Formats: sequence, structure tokens, C-alpha cells
Amino acid sequence: MVGSGSAGRGAVDAGRDPVGVAREICLRQLTVRARSRAELAATLRRRGVADDVAQETLDRLTAVGLIDDDAFAAAVISSGRENKGLARQGLAAELRRRGVDDEVAASALAGLSGDEEATARALAARRLRTMDGLERRVQLRRLVAMLGRKGYSTDLAVRVVTDLLGPGGDEAGDEAEADLADDI
Repeated sequence: MVGSGSAGRGAVDAGRDPVGVAREICLRQLTVRARSRAELAATLRRRGVADDVAQETLDRLTAVGLIDDDAFAAAVISSGRENKGLARQGLAAELRRRGVDDEVAASALAGLSGDEEATARALAARRLRTMDGLERRVQLRRLVAMLGRKGYSTDLAVRVVTDLLGPGGDEAGDEAEADLADDI
């Protein structure tokens, strides 16, 4: 069907205003969710928009405030902290993955406040409730691994989890904890 919305999804049409097409692509992307400048640039590249046209479009959208990497980084940090329980290291990785400039990411991360240990403890306690019936060493291994994937340091993860699980009650459990800490 000529003129349908799907016709504009491939490379940029030769007969259309390239700046208008690029702007339309960006606005459609921004309607779905906030995006970084780098994410939009990658989308424009994939869609066949010339680099100079993409740069001009991104500059214009930045000037009018539709692209704001500082606000985007703050939103990613807030969401990652609240919804995913990510630590500072995990948040930094998420910002890098989304193409946020290192300086912008560092500035946004500098504003982080709060106790990572308390956040890790709450996250591990919530997950521990789903682990009834598992051996202590399995709980320990899984909780430490989960916190590690969220960006918490191994030392912090082991300390928080062993505090939550309480005394091991046997020497084999204590050895397993020491081995786990050494392995990680």
C-alpha cells in the first residue's frame, strides 16, 4: 500500500525531505520512550540517514530540549535504582550501554546518595524469601551471584548475604563461605 507508515521504515526515501524524515524517525522513537542522543544517532544510521542530516536533526532536537542526555541519565539512574536495585557500578554500565557520554554519566552518578549496603540487604532479603527449602550454601551462592550481577562488589555481597543468613551452624558451611569468597 503506497503511503503507508511501513514504507518509511527502511532507508530514507529519495523524494522526501531528508531532514523531515530524520526528524520524524526521532520523534517516533522519543514517543515510545526517552532515548539518549547516541541511541537516536544509531537508529538514524540504521535507517540510512546521511551523517550530516542526522547531526543537524539531533542538534535541532537538542536545542529545543527534546534530547537531553543529562535528564535521560538521571531517569535511567532513578529507574535502575528503584526498579532493578542496581548498584553504582551497574548503573554506570547501563548508562554506557545506552550511549550516554562518560562525563554526563559521571556527573549523574556523582549525585547518587544512599547506602548501597542497605539497598543490597533489602534486595537480598526480598530474594531470600523465595528460597525456602534450599540449602544454605545454595542460597548463599545464588544471592551473592544476584548481587554481583546488579553491580555490587563481592565483599559487600558476601558480607550482606552472610549477615542475612545468620550463623552457618556447621564447619562445612563456613568452609563453603570461605571458598565462595575466594572463588569470587
